[in-house]
Amino acid sequence: VSSRDSSASIVADCSPRFAIANPDLMTDRPDMIERFQSAGLEWLTLDRNAVPAKEGLSLPAASRDDIAFLQYTSGSTSAPKGVMVSHGNLLANLEMKQIALGNTRQSAYVSWVPLYHDMGLIANVLQTLYLGSLCVLLSPVTFLQRPTIWLRAIHQYRAEVAGAPNFAFDLCVSRFSVEQMKDVDLSCWKVAFNAAEPIRADTLERFASAFAPYGFDAQAIYPGYGMAEATVLISSGRRGAGAATRAVSRDALQRHRAIPSVNSEDSYVVVGCGQALAGERIAIVDPESRQRLDIDLIGEVWVHGPNVAQGYWRQPEATASTFKARIEGEGEEGWLRTGDLGFLDEAGELYLTGRIKDLIIVRGMNHYPQDIEHTVENSHPALRKQGAAVFAALDAGGAQKLVAVQEVERTQRHHISTEDIAGCIREAVVNEHEIGIDVVVLIRPGALPKTTSGKIQRNLTRQLWEQGLLETLGPPAEQPLRATQS
Repeated sequence: VSSRDSSASIVADCSPRFAIANPDLMTDRPDMIERFQSAGLEWLTLDRNAVPAKEGLSLPAASRDDIAFLQYTSGSTSAPKGVMVSHGNLLANLEMKQIALGNTRQSAYVSWVPLYHDMGLIANVLQTLYLGSLCVLLSPVTFLQRPTIWLRAIHQYRAEVAGAPNFAFDLCVSRFSVEQMKDVDLSCWKVAFNAAEPIRADTLERFASAFAPYGFDAQAIYPGYGMAEATVLISSGRRGAGAATRAVSRDALQRHRAIPSVNSEDSYVVVGCGQALAGERIAIVDPESRQRLDIDLIGEVWVHGPNVAQGYWRQPEATASTFKARIEGEGEEGWLRTGDLGFLDEAGELYLTGRIKDLIIVRGMNHYPQDIEHTVENSHPALRKQGAAVFAALDAGGAQKLVAVQEVERTQRHHISTEDIAGCIREAVVNEHEIGIDVVVLIRPGALPKTTSGKIQRNLTRQLWEQGLLETLGPPAEQPLRATQS
């Protein structure tokens, strides 16, 4: 268990029997000890000479089924839960990742992703420990301030593997300059993995185009999919194959089908997240009937394999419903319900379309909030990328309203007309999605609730809006577009 509000840390074997504490923790943060007293842990304080607090006391030998650590979920759609990740889960997923990425001892990594994030800890640090390869770590704050430092480090250390969530690739494009990239050679970069949040085809295209002059190969782009409940990685592509994309009908997506688009206006490009890993299975299941669905039908993504964790810490009901699922008509239990919507194609490529809990239904049609958010944030140059949250809520009269909350760039806050921006947002959403935004809320940069891994907390944003706790930059325009809401 890592303490996010302290420089010290606590490591527990979760038996629960022992806890090992940094000695500074005892004096600097005694409240941390008190917070874990209810777990009945027996404390071992390690000083510089590693002398146990009690003579003759020793830690038990760990087995594959023992819990290595608790890995908390992001909290993007609900309160974070502690996922019980065993040593066996870790070993299995690290081996899966090595096979999928084609990693060797020579596969140097460069990462800035925080170590409390499963991508930072497991997909980077523990993977390189498993391989015995080099791992160079950068400060997350340094990357956010100067993203090209990540690219320069890849060049300097001749890194073969480096990856991050989708927003990081957008940030590199928007912040780089020719001067910053002078003498940088990215030809060593063989696996540029992109995961942890929705992957956008336009992001991948912009990144590949911007950095092709510096030796970056578009075939190195490596989309993937994972979550805390599956240790970290669930699916990924093949090294050197590039990203798999597919143009599908937007209208059909709203009816939970993936079919080719009939024209450019109806076309929507989805990015494949690879295939099931070695020793693992992926199924698309109707979340209501729990029946397996055929190819190109959208349903909930279910996963079965040795990387699936043991459950949620001290939450037996949530563990049973999430980790012990069974496909109707099939006898095997132990399927993980991810809560994500997606489909499989004939080749077994997985395409994600959204989260079940975030799905917005307007006039019987399904809309994915991340797609509307993408339209909102690109409707005006003053709006911050990755700074929108769209959700449905009920007003005092019980009528559904579609609300868009959007951050405004700091440099634009005193030079904009909130009414004009609200109009641009409404017009763009109507043109792109044929639905109307009832309420537009503009907020300062950094005010949109996000998880520690950068995922938008739509449910929390909705709660803050309903309680009137969002500090707006101007009066929200609340006139709904009646013609599109009928």
